Amino acid sequence: MSKTMACREAYSAALLELAKEDPNIIVISSDARGSCSLNTFVKTLPDQYVEIGIAEQNEIGVAAGLSVVGKKPYVCAPACFLTARSLEQIKVDVAYSHQNVKILGVSGGVSYGALGSSHHTLHDIAALRCIPDLALIIPSDAVQTAAALRTVAQTKDAVFFRIGREKVPVVYTEEIDIEPFVLGKANTLKEGSDLTLVACGELVYHALEAEKLLKGQGIKARVLDISTLKPFDEEAIIKAARETGAIVTVEEHSVNGGLGATVCQIVCANHPVPVVTLGLPDEYLATGTSLELFGEYGLDAKGIAESASKLLQRKR
Repeated sequence: MSKTMACREAYSAALLELAKEDPNIIVISSDARGSCSLNTFVKTLPDQYVEIGIAEQNEIGVAAGLSVVGKKPYVCAPACFLTARSLEQIKVDVAYSHQNVKILGVSGGVSYGALGSSHHTLHDIAALRCIPDLALIIPSDAVQTAAALRTVAQTKDAVFFRIGREKVPVVYTEEIDIEPFVLGKANTLKEGSDLTLVACGELVYHALEAEKLLKGQGIKARVLDISTLKPFDEEAIIKAARETGAIVTVEEHSVNGGLGATVCQIVCANHPVPVVTLGLPDEYLATGTSLELFGEYGLDAKGIAESASKLLQRKR
C-alpha cells in the first residue's frame, strides 16, 4: 500500500516554513482554518494571518491590496466558493492588475463529495484557463504540492492552486527519479508505445494503477502527469500523439472545458489521433466520497483501463 498524505497539509507546512523566513508573507482565509489545515500556521505566526470570515470576494480584494503595498499574500479557501463567488475579483483585482497573489482552492473536484453538488468544483479549470496571466496548478500528491509551492514562491506571478481534501497516495516516491514539479512541464511517469494516459491532480495515481492493469493485458501505456494546466505543456501532448497514436485524458472536472478539451484542441491542431476524455458528466452528480464517485463515473483504475482498452479496439 502506498504511503498517503494530504496535499492541504503539505501546502500549509511548506507555507509555514516560507513565512518564517519572509515576514512579508501574509495568509488570508475566509473562515477556512480547518479546511486549509492552517491551525498550526495561525498559532505559530498569528501576525502573518488575516481572517476575513465568509466573504470570499473581500478576501481576494484584500489580498490584491496587500500585494500593491509590497506584501506577499496567500489566499486559502474552498475551491468551490473561490471560483464561483470570487471569479471577477480573481480576474480583475489579481490577474488583470498583475498582482503577486497566490490562491489556494482546497477541496477541489468532488472532495466535498458527501455535501453534494453545491460543494463540488467542476467548473474551475474551464473558467480559470480563460483568464490571462494566471497560472493554474493541480498537484498529484503532497510531495508535488510542496515542490510547486516552493517554486512559485520565488515568482511575482498570480497563481491558483487546486488541491483535494483527503489523504492521497504519494506518487513521487524515492523510486521515481524525476523532479516533482517544473512549472509548465508535464512529467512522464511511465513510458509506453500503445497509447498515452494523460491525467492531472489526484487521478494521476489512478492512471498509474490503470497502467498496471493494462500491462497485464499486454498493453504498454505511457502516463503523463499534467500538474500545470496553465501554462500547458503542448509539446508533451504532441509527442505522445505522434509516438503512441491514441490518448485517454483523466480529470476530476467536468468533461467540458478542462484537461480533456485542452488536449483535444492541441491534438486536433497538430497531430490528429483518437482521444477519449474521461471526466465528470454534465449533470448534478451522485452523492458519495471521492473514491465512490471515481468508481461511479469510471475514473478509478478499473474504469480508466476499460476505456483505454476499448479505445485501442476501436483504433485497430
